[in-house]
This record gives sequence, C-alpha cells and structure tokens, in this order.
Amino acid sequence: MEQQVARVAGLDVHRDSVVGAVRVGEAGSIKYHKKTFATTTTGVSMLAGWMADHEVTRVVMESTGVYWKPVYYPLEGLFAELWLVNAAHVKNVPGRKTDMADAEWLADVAAHGMVRPSFVPPPPVRELRELTRYRKTQITVRAQEIQRLDKVLQDAGIKISSVASKVLGKSTRAMIEALIAGESDPAVLADMALTRMRQKIPALSEALVGRFGAHHGAVCRAILDHIDFLDGTIARLDAEVVARLGPFQSAIELLVTIPGVGQTMAEVIVAETGADMSRFPTAGHLAAWAGVAPANHESAGKRRPSGTRHGANWLRRGLMEAAKAASRSKGTYLAAQHRQIARRRGENKATMAVAHSIVVIAWHILTTGQPYQDLGPEWFESRRDPQREAARLVARLEALGHHVELSPAA
Repeated sequence: MEQQVARVAGLDVHRDSVVGAVRVGEAGSIKYHKKTFATTTTGVSMLAGWMADHEVTRVVMESTGVYWKPVYYPLEGLFAELWLVNAAHVKNVPGRKTDMADAEWLADVAAHGMVRPSFVPPPPVRELRELTRYRKTQITVRAQEIQRLDKVLQDAGIKISSVASKVLGKSTRAMIEALIAGESDPAVLADMALTRMRQKIPALSEALVGRFGAHHGAVCRAILDHIDFLDGTIARLDAEVVARLGPFQSAIELLVTIPGVGQTMAEVIVAETGADMSRFPTAGHLAAWAGVAPANHESAGKRRPSGTRHGANWLRRGLMEAAKAASRSKGTYLAAQHRQIARRRGENKATMAVAHSIVVIAWHILTTGQPYQDLGPEWFESRRDPQREAARLVARLEALGHHVELSPAA
C-alpha cells in the first residue's frame, strides 16, 4: 500500500508511561526513533517536544480506556494530524507483542492510512458529555437504591409495591417514613394515601401488615438518605448541563420533537454526537457508530445474522430507553413500527429497530434543521397491497375451516 505520510509517530499509551516510535523515511529506507515518557503533564510536554524535533506531521494512538486522555488532550493543535484509533483495528501480528513493537506498528499502519481516526469531540462537547454520563450513573444508582428499598420492605412483609405503582411516590414515602418512626397501625399508614391512591386504602391496609423491625428501619433510613443525596447531586448536574447548552439549544428543540426523546435524552444525543452531523456522511454511518445498525458477516457468498455492531455504549443505552418510551406513545409511527415488528420478531428486536429509526430521524432533522414530522400510525397499513392482504385473510379463514366468497362493497 502506498505511503501517505513520511513522518509519523505511533504512541503506545499506558497508565504511567507512553512509548513513542517516530517513523521516518520512505520504503526501503525506514528508520525508527523510539523513546519512553511519563504520562504526567511534564512528561507529555517532553513527548510533544521530542516529536516536534523529528518534524512529525501525524500522531496516532490507541483508545486505551481513559489513559489516552491525559496524552491526547495536551497534544491537540500541536500537530497537523492527531489520530485516536480503535485498538481492535490495529492488532499486531501474534508473537511480536512488546510496547516498542506496538508503537512501531501503530506508526506503520498510520503512515499507510490503514486505519481511520475515531471521533473525538471538541472541548465544549467533552464537558457536556462528562456531565451527562456521570448524571446517568447517578440516576442508575438511584434506581438501584429504590430496588433495595423494596427488597427491605419485602423482607419485612410490607407489600407496598403490590398495590402502588411506585415504591417511592409521595404517598408511599410518607408511609415508609412513618414506619421508620415506629408507626405500625396499617389503618393509620394507609390513611396517608393521597389523591388517586386513596381508592386503594383497603388494599393498602392489608399490604402494610408486616414484621417491620428496628433493623429494617435503620436500613430504610440509610437508603432514603442516600436517595435524597442522589436527588441533590442529579439536580446540580442538571443545572451544570443546562448552563452549557447555549450553543446547542436549537438542536435540543429539534430533537425533543421525536416521540420518546425528552429533554434528558436530547441532551445525551447532543453530548455524544456534538450535534454536528457533518461528521457522519449518512444516517447509516451514525446508526453504525451508535451501535444500533446490523453488523455484516459474509463468507463464501453466504450471509449470516450477526446482531448489531459495537458502538457508542452511552448513546446506545439512551436510544434503547427512548425506543421503549416511543413504543408506548399514542398515535405515532414509531409505536406502530414497534407493534409491527414485535408481532413477528419479538420485543427486543422491535426495540432495537425503533432505536435505529430514532437515530436516523435525529440525523435528518439535525442535518436539515427541520422538526420531526410524524408519518402517523396508519403508515404501515397504507403501504399494504389490498389484494394481497385480502388473499392472506381468505387463506387464513379457509385454514380455520371456513368457505369464503368475496364480493366488492357497493
């Protein structure tokens, strides 16, 4: 393969050290300059000076966990090309595994353009991404704590979750607080129900009969305090995210027009993609990058199902949640799509298909700047051939033992 660049640096990054190999020259007269540096700020500064002395124009490194970040960020803007590549795309020949060999191999494949750089968002998007990702972890921990709370109540024989739709709603929170304070009369506890929950008072009176002891109260108190702490943390993170949404407000307003995509999910899409669709040539590229597009597996002319591609996990998780929300929406194309596919292929594949549709819609509306226009729930029905549909229904009725004669309606 033809060489693209004459001076390339390959960096094999670890937690405490980075091994650099500068590849200089053309085919037949290649020379490598190799050196190891610390990954501290001072060490990376020395690495940058060393590469500049060798007049490097392209720098390439693998995305190794989070260890690439302290090396990559200080090098931004210092070289003509700075590439972060997928480690799975640059595996070396087995039996030659050393840090120096890895650095040389990285420089070699980059010099010939045998790998593609990964998308690294600009600093404002990285800040937003850091906040939205940590917020998601806190939301997940909060959900886990609510599950733990229900487990403690079940251990005590308190069956609130069998009656109430939420373990920790406004009414149930008051009941749990009263249990912790020592109240054990089921009638008194059930009478704390508010609004529509009051019609469930008889069922609550039965569900609140249990063996709630002091140790249950101690655990529930700790869980509730932790949930309150998490609520405060999430609220502060929300404020930090909103403070950075100024340049992306128009994108957020477009994204929330998609069924299933609320404010939080729109913020995740912006944080993960940067809202700049020019980085993705087509909607299919974005879907593949997000991990919601089918993978390809073809050999000897035969294609095999191979699931979806590996992609951006944080975006993929958000899209799956949005797809489930969209499937519950009323009178929308996405809900009809979910029902259509779920009947034939199951709930999971239907959810993945809707997630794919959402990311394709997001690409189009962010590219065109136009809000989402729903096709409506009748779209699938309108595309069916009436004659084929009639023939299918007749065949089905005849299979059930009926004789069918069709006559056109007046």
